[in-house]
Amino acid sequence: MAYFCYLLKCTNGAYYTGWSTDPYRRLQQHNNGKGARYVKLNGPAQLVYIEEVENHIAALKRELEIKKWTHAKKQKFVETATNNLLINT
Repeated sequence: MAYFCYLLKCTNGAYYTGWSTDPYRRLQQHNNGKGARYVKLNGPAQLVYIEEVENHIAALKRELEIKKWTHAKKQKFVETATNNLLINT
């Protein structure tokens, strides 16, 4: 099973970081009010970054790593990411 870490950009410019086995399904859940409260308050959201990771534990660790970043660092990361799976979709 594949696991992914993802970043959403909310309408107000805030970033939300999460993990899922299906980031596109998870985005729909977030935007339909079935996701995190953060996205409900700041959304709707747009998927701006997806990264495949090895397993569930790696997904959790990567999510926590990115959540510690500043908004500016997340923005720069999204703008310059070369391994973003969204580039190929």
